Amino acid sequence: MSSPNTQGESWSTASSLISAGLARSSSMMGSIRTYGLTSLATVRVNKEALRVKLLIPQHIRLAMVDSIKNKDVDGGDRHFELVTSETITCPEAPMIIFINSRSGGRQGPELKDRLLELLSEEQILDLQEMDPNDFVRYGLGCLEKHAKNGDACAKEIREKIRVVVAGGDGTVGWVLGCLAGLHKTSQEPVPPVAIIPLGTGNDLARSFGWVSAFPFSWKSLSKRILHRAANGPICRLDSWQVTLEMPASKAVDIPHTLKPIEVCEVDQSSETDEKAPQKVKCYEGVFYNYFSIGMDAQVAYGFHSLRNEKPHLAQGPISNKIIYSGYGCSQGWFLTPCASDPTLRGLKNILRIHIQKVNSTEWVQVPIHKSVRAIVALYLHNYGSGRNPWGNLRQEYLDKKGFVVANVDDGLLEIFGLKQGWHASFVMADLISAKHIAQATAIRMELRGGEWKDSFMQMDGEPWKQNLSKKNSTTVEIKRMPYQSAMISGE
Repeated sequence: MSSPNTQGESWSTASSLISAGLARSSSMMGSIRTYGLTSLATVRVNKEALRVKLLIPQHIRLAMVDSIKNKDVDGGDRHFELVTSETITCPEAPMIIFINSRSGGRQGPELKDRLLELLSEEQILDLQEMDPNDFVRYGLGCLEKHAKNGDACAKEIREKIRVVVAGGDGTVGWVLGCLAGLHKTSQEPVPPVAIIPLGTGNDLARSFGWVSAFPFSWKSLSKRILHRAANGPICRLDSWQVTLEMPASKAVDIPHTLKPIEVCEVDQSSETDEKAPQKVKCYEGVFYNYFSIGMDAQVAYGFHSLRNEKPHLAQGPISNKIIYSGYGCSQGWFLTPCASDPTLRGLKNILRIHIQKVNSTEWVQVPIHKSVRAIVALYLHNYGSGRNPWGNLRQEYLDKKGFVVANVDDGLLEIFGLKQGWHASFVMADLISAKHIAQATAIRMELRGGEWKDSFMQMDGEPWKQNLSKKNSTTVEIKRMPYQSAMISGE
């Protein structure tokens, strides 16, 4: 028989185990509520069955990887030549995953280890090592070539393949932009995209019913997300093209989402009182959430610069948001009414906006209130980590302003302004709506310096510093693309 002391120790050990189990359960339930995981929490997924559903046959995935590495659609032919079996089982939902290892507090490698339990290494592509354009051109090109040569499995995989992007909004937009190239070359179908959110805001993920952030403490979540990505219905998302034209004399560090172009197609029909510079530089890109100029872009630029200089400080969404907030306070945005720094004054001093309305090609100038220090063009219902600055507007107000209910696929951009730090804080706390400026099918923004030597812009979370000229304008034109992106719903 056990002694009283031994029994007491046993009870103490059991009590500790029970407490630890309850603590884990409580932590798990907290994650479920915090990150919007309720629907995924009820899903039961068989790991082996899911793996069979997703796994691309070895010779095909090796051929795709070799084609990408060699930048040649013929680069993986030898793997098809080595196949002897005629009975190859094609997966129901073949899948490729892109991971941005710099997102999520740089926890991409940990997520990759978890995903390797469900997929082959060749199906998980690190965006720090590979451009998604190469996947589109050579990886999918490899499938299309062998499909044309009569390979039934390659044909089926090309038709069914789905893409998952593990990263922030900027990463998702980058991949969507690369896939959009398939529309231009009539290489359809375009693979639909699901999201594993590893960024700070994750507004694209929120807009399509995915989790608001990825809690690494929940080890089975990746399995449940891939199950949803394999089975979720397809939704549509507008995409918007940005054309940036600036005097050639101005140097600027443009994000990878904007590419240089030789011929600038900015519409010159709006009224202007200046002569165009003899030499200009032009860039073009696409955004899938928002474009902004001013205060919010400057804060984002400061955060990104700090993250690149001191990566150890950016360890996840919570620490990132703390840094964001601290940087915003340090820039003086809460003291703008009494600030002498010209860069803290209203955008009205340097910016002029023209828009096109529904069923019209005429450019109409819209006024900018002197207090507005940031202007955002948005078409999702989520901005700045799930906030809705446009607001859920009453029908009477919509009718009065000539607005319509905002949707992600209605061909309209919502344009709003943020005044100073206090106003932006109340908007981000969902206490008030932002300052509504317009709804538009196209936007033209003209910026010229003066006391301002530069301004800040951002597109889907990718900010940059834009140098300005006193003599000539820098022009940003935004127009809707003629096609929509395919998104997988997480709901």
